[in-house]
Amino acid sequence: MAEKRYLVIVESPTKAKTIRKFLPSNYIVEASMGHVRDLPQSASDIPAALKKEDWAKLGVNVEENFDPLYIVPKDKKKIITELKAKMKGVDGIYLATDEDREGESISWHLLELLKPKCPVKRMVFHEITKTAIQKALKDTREVDVNLVRAQEARRVLDRLYGYTLSPLIWKKIAYGLSAGRVQSSGLKMIVERERERMRFKKSVYWDLKAQVHPATDKKALFDAKLTSVKGARVAGGKDFDGLTGKLVDASKVVLLDEKKSKELANAIENGEWKVTSVEEKSFNSKPAIPFITSTLQMESNRKLGMSSKDTMRTAQRLYEEGLITYMRTDSPNLSTEAINAARAMVEDLYGKTYLSPEVRQYSAKQKGAQEAHEAIRPAGSEFTHPDKTGLSGRELALYELIWKRTMATQMKDAEKASMTVKIQAGDAEFSSSGTRIIFPGFLRVYVEGTDDPEAALEDKELILPVMKKGDVIKVAKLTNDQHETKPPARFTEASIIQHLEKEGIGRPSTYASIIGTILDRGYVRKEGTALIPSFTGMAVIQLLEKNFENLVAYSFTSGMEDALDKIAVGEKDWIKYLGEFYLGKNGLQKQVEEQDKKIKPEDSRTIHINKDGKDLEIKVGRFGPYVIDKTSGEEVHASIPEEIAPADLNPEDIKELLKMSADGPKPIGKDPKTKENIYCLVGRYGAYLQLGEKTEENQKPKRASLPKGKDPKTISMEEAVLLLSLPRELGLHPETGKPVLANAGRFGPYVMHDGNFRSLKKDDALYEVELPRALELLAEEKGASKRGSSKLLKDFGTLAKLKKKAAIYEGKYGAYIKLGTKNITLPEDKRDPKVIEKMTEAELATIIKEAKKK
Repeated sequence: MAEKRYLVIVESPTKAKTIRKFLPSNYIVEASMGHVRDLPQSASDIPAALKKEDWAKLGVNVEENFDPLYIVPKDKKKIITELKAKMKGVDGIYLATDEDREGESISWHLLELLKPKCPVKRMVFHEITKTAIQKALKDTREVDVNLVRAQEARRVLDRLYGYTLSPLIWKKIAYGLSAGRVQSSGLKMIVERERERMRFKKSVYWDLKAQVHPATDKKALFDAKLTSVKGARVAGGKDFDGLTGKLVDASKVVLLDEKKSKELANAIENGEWKVTSVEEKSFNSKPAIPFITSTLQMESNRKLGMSSKDTMRTAQRLYEEGLITYMRTDSPNLSTEAINAARAMVEDLYGKTYLSPEVRQYSAKQKGAQEAHEAIRPAGSEFTHPDKTGLSGRELALYELIWKRTMATQMKDAEKASMTVKIQAGDAEFSSSGTRIIFPGFLRVYVEGTDDPEAALEDKELILPVMKKGDVIKVAKLTNDQHETKPPARFTEASIIQHLEKEGIGRPSTYASIIGTILDRGYVRKEGTALIPSFTGMAVIQLLEKNFENLVAYSFTSGMEDALDKIAVGEKDWIKYLGEFYLGKNGLQKQVEEQDKKIKPEDSRTIHINKDGKDLEIKVGRFGPYVIDKTSGEEVHASIPEEIAPADLNPEDIKELLKMSADGPKPIGKDPKTKENIYCLVGRYGAYLQLGEKTEENQKPKRASLPKGKDPKTISMEEAVLLLSLPRELGLHPETGKPVLANAGRFGPYVMHDGNFRSLKKDDALYEVELPRALELLAEEKGASKRGSSKLLKDFGTLAKLKKKAAIYEGKYGAYIKLGTKNITLPEDKRDPKVIEKMTEAELATIIKEAKKK
């Protein structure tokens, strides 16, 4: 009797490769390469027979129960043909796509397209290990139609929202702009924060800071801060109203200015200082809960500098390689298997003293969380130590983060002791606080990141000398310090995800796409980690708020997510819900038709900013924001550089931009080589230099961006000539024979080769960097500098026998070998720089061979 054959379909080749290892040879594993059907993306995708139908442009037949028009993209037709061929002669099919709504939807679409005649089973798992795969083969089910409908409803909702509102935005603001259901809510949060910064009024206050020590010990210096004068608390930043710049309640605090703070300092500096109280108490810190999708994205952004999109892409690879559990989850629950694995590893690595006395289990706080899912953790019943994964770069950094967080959950609390000392000096009272760690507990492996650098200091010890009430204190230094209140901080990727989650907007699988979409559309830009809205983004939100307020209300968007959750469990009819949203009495279709007649394009393209009592009128056009001046009788237009954030724009900036535009280009000098004029101009992307004039013969004169922070008014001829000399050709790359260049761009100086870019480090000089240093930088893994880049110690080139590139780097945990894309730990006796310098290719090959045996 012939052996039965089965076809297993997953989404990606990596996932297929990992699963194959755990299945018998009679199981054929193939990849669908993601989604196999979708709504049409352009008019060319619409079948010829439907091109005349008005609804076909929308991709959804709203008159026929919101029937979606699904098409197979050109690049997927071959894959479907191949899957149909593989399907012939098999005894059964297993659909093994991801366990979330999106994965369920892919399985359903595969069924619809392949139309198999053999039995079909749906297998789901949250990790790719031998145990999990074998269990999933036994515990199969049918495709969950409710989950499919919820995903389909989400897709249709997003299409109706975007394709109905976007044409209106094109007409009223600028062509090519668009609106998205959840993206608009995320953008609104960022815009609202920028508006808060616009309205903010700065306040100034002073205080005293003393460096003191006990009279009996001059070396035991510590800092003490003024807290009250004559019993009244000294005003700090939190006591001011950000909208008025005034104290919220002046009767409760004493406000010091420069004069009063100096007078107070002079009055008390040489007087008697005594300890009035010493308060000591012990407390415990508990580890953070295991990762869910949102917290992984937040922590990865804070600690590793990775965007939410990069985090999810990297986590997907780790999951598909069988190293972590499924990365789209809203439950922090840990299985018994995971808890046992973590506790065994804690005991093995750190000893029983670091193991929490009781098993720690966690449950979700947010509504809608699915407890059947599990937290993001290392896969399997025995966790793989980061050093033994063979990973490198981002994959290693993210896996290590997940591993540490999971380990910490089963470790003892950190035991700390705090000490607060109050010191009286005349009418003034000073205070100082210290913390010491009695037992590190989970801090031995993991300290949670933070968006607030000041808060991060809480995890560092600050030990005060032993003191008691009545002790005399001596002053080593006393200063009066000026402080300014700060506007609300702009969102980072981490904090916007936190805010979206708090408001119930989006789900684990959508946070990365929300941020990615508003960045890609130019509605928001990144400066460092801060998310800053563009004037175009502000104009889109302004139009939506004024004319479709309910559609961008957080409660409305959150309510939609709740409705989709109900559809997913069969508690809500998806067609009825879509009907109410789009065709109802106050449905989207009717709202857009009515508002289209009322909205004036000129109003939609104008943003008013009140700055220091002056109304600034900003226009938004196809080529970015600009201002208009009509005072001279003629209209003068001036572009506002994108690098100027809306809240940072002031009347002086606008005056300067209009003056430069009115005066026209004036040469700052002549290039010594070409004798052509050099101009310093300001455009959409900021200030730049231009060599010569734009003419019919010279349509693209040479240009160079000014370095960030460089004032166009102060640029010298010497600097201009240097900048226009870029890019510098440093020589040819030894492996490709192609040129290696050094240049400066919007994000700073860099070297490049064959489309490969690397930023220069702080110690590298743009006009002095040579080919060897450029090759060293290009050899580094991209993005490594954010995590503390690995230093190249020795490059062996391509090894003849292995046909792979090999090099030795100095990393965070010591020297290691990089063989192709794999990292191999270098034995301790081989880590000495002198040994590495003398190491031959044969010796390196032996080390690699031995490492593979382990």
